[in-house]
Amino acid sequence: MNYNRKDYSDDELISLYRAILKPRMIEERMLVLLRQGKVSKWFSGIGQEAISVGSAMALEQDEYILPLHRNLGVFTSRNVPLDRLFAQFQGKKTGFTKGRDRSFHFGSNEHHIVGMISHLGPQLAVADGIALADLLDKKEKVTLVYSGDGGASEGDFHEALNVAAVWGLPVIFMIENNGYGLSTPSNEQFKFKQFIDKGPAYGMDALQIDGNNLLEVYHTVRQTAASMRKNPRPVLIEAMTFRMRGHEEASGTKYVPQELFEKWAKKDPVENYEKFLLDELVLTPKAVETIRDEIKAEIEAGLQTAFATPMPVADKQEEIADMYKPYVQQPVAPASGAKTEKRFVDAISDGLRQSMERYPELVLMGQDIAEYGGVFKVTEGFVEKFGKERVRNTPLCESAILGIGLGMSVKGKKSMVEMQFADFVSVGFNQIVNNLAKSHYRWGQHADVVVRMPTGAGTAAGPFHSQSNEAWFFHTPGLKIVYPSSPYDAKGLLNAAIEDPNPVMYFEHKLLYRSISQEIPDDYYTVEIGKAKTVAEGEDLSIITYGMGVHWAKQLQQEMPGTSIEILDLRSLLPWDKEAVRNTVAKTGRVIILHEDTLTGGIGGEIAAWIAENCFEHLDGPVARVASLDTAIPFAPPLEAEFLPKQRLREKVEAILAY
Repeated sequence: MNYNRKDYSDDELISLYRAILKPRMIEERMLVLLRQGKVSKWFSGIGQEAISVGSAMALEQDEYILPLHRNLGVFTSRNVPLDRLFAQFQGKKTGFTKGRDRSFHFGSNEHHIVGMISHLGPQLAVADGIALADLLDKKEKVTLVYSGDGGASEGDFHEALNVAAVWGLPVIFMIENNGYGLSTPSNEQFKFKQFIDKGPAYGMDALQIDGNNLLEVYHTVRQTAASMRKNPRPVLIEAMTFRMRGHEEASGTKYVPQELFEKWAKKDPVENYEKFLLDELVLTPKAVETIRDEIKAEIEAGLQTAFATPMPVADKQEEIADMYKPYVQQPVAPASGAKTEKRFVDAISDGLRQSMERYPELVLMGQDIAEYGGVFKVTEGFVEKFGKERVRNTPLCESAILGIGLGMSVKGKKSMVEMQFADFVSVGFNQIVNNLAKSHYRWGQHADVVVRMPTGAGTAAGPFHSQSNEAWFFHTPGLKIVYPSSPYDAKGLLNAAIEDPNPVMYFEHKLLYRSISQEIPDDYYTVEIGKAKTVAEGEDLSIITYGMGVHWAKQLQQEMPGTSIEILDLRSLLPWDKEAVRNTVAKTGRVIILHEDTLTGGIGGEIAAWIAENCFEHLDGPVARVASLDTAIPFAPPLEAEFLPKQRLREKVEAILAY
């Protein structure tokens, strides 16, 4: 292996030696602990340390790095305290996730590291978001994110690189090409010859380096980053390397030809670099021994502290509370009494505009939302008022844009991501339920992201533009869900959602956009998330509903003047207002839960179960549900009308009243 020390001083070379030796010595110790049952699992980076250490040491300390399984050298190079690192590996509360996640599934803003999730690809878009925030703040910084050759097969890889290229984001995409995705060799992962062939296709520079040559990695990343700070753009670096142990220790290495181990053992990044420094007289054998002794002492001290720490004691209240960033909403009343008649769509637009004025750190992202104003014209005129940096057209890559929202949160920004239709969120589902929702619980990083979801049927738009998919997210702790039914609530809940530092799914029914209007305050105001609203008082029966269901219930109330129907609009679905539900059940004793979503697995089932468990003594009849058919949403209007629950509502009301 050929090393070129260039003009680096002896001290710099020794510093790199210490940096690459430490993760190797930690790994060797961890393998012993694994066999002793003191660590539950280990993903070895032996043979690949030069990539982690060289790239981490080449960046400035306040530039973010997003590592993977085999990047222990990133954490040690950023001087993460070993006692906390070892506590993390053992599931202790003094680790970075309080025992809630393992190995490198954590981040630390103090050390400018954002850890991975097991899905491998989503962190690439998070890196885009961090870089975008730096770009917007005119900071000359770069962000570095790793991907394995196997993980690069994920769609997130394509989306993140595509957006970074289109937006000119200063991200280094470091591809650790070790020839295998777990046991699957490269020729079964992809047909191209090398990853640097991908760079020009995306419109970005691409470099290939010897990933086992510490000085080559260090110098390449250092020079590349310096250039990117002055000329922001993404760069792909392919680091050729080899994994000397299994994907994780339990998987073994029998699937790898022995000759590959023999070949790459000669390219060991630690041994070769140490030999180079000895040959160059930068180090002496005595100095090597001294450095090893110092690192060994540091490792043992860290282990002693971690071992002495007891396993966490479960605290139910703390576990539940930590799903969300602590936040107590203080509802904002309008500053004056001025009001204007506004349609539902205008109220959403008004709230979004006033939130943009109120929060300079707020950025809007979505397909066609800039000059075109979005397919429903919610953001029409926003580019002229706020500029294209804050009102951003996005490529067709929902997953990347949602991940960018989390990355922006890391840097203190707020994001609104518009799904062109709620149906399209399925291709970004992983980012929402595994990244945005779990981030605060795992390592204390909130996701200040609002996802706007134009939803609902009634427009004969068929199976892919009409779904009610709020129940997909209702099951996911860490998210909040709001679903207004009136222009007043549409504006107030949107403002509240943007104000809230937690991820909020904001559902807006398309059929309401231009079909209803209401006199609402001109000024900025918020509606409290988690509070239901009684839109009609009644004595005989309660209809608990939300969204379009509120209007179906109101229409039925007019058609049955002899029946006293109470209508409770939930407005918020996660959290939902249990006290308001209890009160209306106690008042009328008869309850119907109505929603546009399909019956099976709908939100109504959870509310009905809660009523049965907590309000049984108030009931004068069974809790009933009225919902759409358990089919996909059909296109033809007669079929759609049969699918929707509106025509079945009266029958159910009459049945419950007659019980």
